Amino acid sequence: MSAQLSKTQLSESEIAGFEATHENINVERTFSDDFEQKKTNKKVKGKSNKSTQRLGQTETDMSQSMILKLVPHWFSSGFAFGKGESFAQPKQAAQTFDQTFILLSMTFYMIGLIMVASSSMPVAERMFGNPFHFVVRHAIYIFLSLITAAIALQVPMSWWQKYSGHLLTIGISLLVVVLLAGHSVNGSKRWIKLGPITIQAAEPAKFFFYCYLAAYLVRRREQVMENIKGFIKPLVVLGILAGLLLLQPDLGTIIVMFVTTFGLLFLAGAKLWQFIGVALLGGALLAMLAVYEPYRWRRITGFLDPWQDPFNTGYQLTQSLMAYGRGEGLGQGLGNSIQKLEYLPEAHTDFVMAILAEEFGFLGVSVILLLSMVLVFKALLLGRKALTKEKYFEGFFAYAIGIWFCFQTAVNIGASAGIVPTKGLTMPLISYGGSSMIIMTLAVVVLIRIDHEIRIQSIQATSTKGRK
Repeated sequence: MSAQLSKTQLSESEIAGFEATHENINVERTFSDDFEQKKTNKKVKGKSNKSTQRLGQTETDMSQSMILKLVPHWFSSGFAFGKGESFAQPKQAAQTFDQTFILLSMTFYMIGLIMVASSSMPVAERMFGNPFHFVVRHAIYIFLSLITAAIALQVPMSWWQKYSGHLLTIGISLLVVVLLAGHSVNGSKRWIKLGPITIQAAEPAKFFFYCYLAAYLVRRREQVMENIKGFIKPLVVLGILAGLLLLQPDLGTIIVMFVTTFGLLFLAGAKLWQFIGVALLGGALLAMLAVYEPYRWRRITGFLDPWQDPFNTGYQLTQSLMAYGRGEGLGQGLGNSIQKLEYLPEAHTDFVMAILAEEFGFLGVSVILLLSMVLVFKALLLGRKALTKEKYFEGFFAYAIGIWFCFQTAVNIGASAGIVPTKGLTMPLISYGGSSMIIMTLAVVVLIRIDHEIRIQSIQATSTKGRK
């Protein structure tokens, strides 16, 4: 034993600790002082080997954390010293963040990059003479998203809560700027061009509004639960944002924000009759917007029966349905889509799921839905966990992100499958689009940060309790 210990070049106190541990193979995880003292006394009396007698009796009441700190990593992670046996109950270092969020995000990034490459090459070749034009830009967006994530991870949640009002002001300002000096595409003025950079103002406005709403519910939760005044205030802010969005126009974003806001107010404890009244009013307003705007009405009628006019109002949806139909169960294979050959408009943006369905079939769409469901459920569970820890801002913010991600995913897939009218919403973390990619990445980073702060709080509380 002495020869083995000399090879490891450990100090005498560490050697003594190992010898004590070696003599007590069945040591408990708690390393109780009384238990260890009794075991040591018994073994020192009759069973001390030569090496132990030479080194002398040492204290063996060190805590488990000290044992793990002294022993080599290979010892603490699976094998008893000198025996080759499994170490019964090693205490592993607690993780301070949820790796699942990172794995899900990276999976979405890779799927999105592959699908953008597959769906955009024909149109990129025609428009720019370079089939990899959109692929390269999408890869750059992913890189910028990762840089944004690295920076945002350092920002504590208290900062988001403190400056939520300022962030809302920035979001409203962006919506005003886009109306004054925005760039129009297909009749919609939604983008701000800053040299090579194009910003879709609605994306950061959504995120900043949810941040503000979470902070508002922390400050005025009792008012929201007790009277109509507290319930109406955030809806007034939503109405201002909705008015600016209608001028672009962008009804899809309004619907997403409307549903997310109502879901969050419901989870915050607002009364049911308030929801019924405002929901009826909101539904009536949305119906009026659809009826009195000809192009929106054509979208609705085209959605109900796209085959009635398959070469005009129903063209995009019929082509998308053809893609779903060709995909069948397992799909035609990567790169074998027909609809992406400029039959289906916006194949790499709003309708990327139709191309994925054509190439990977029902199985591929099911995998995407499963991954999205996992992310949404984890966000909602994280929100509930934060509320139980009395971190109310973090809990409401996590709830908002979960509802947002869920509804936008449902609308995007539903629109491409003919379940809901087309709304021009991207598939989160998959569709081509820099603003959407960066903002949705920021939303996932906020979830990681919330989980990190909760874990750190629990570890600190445990350590404090252990010292007492």
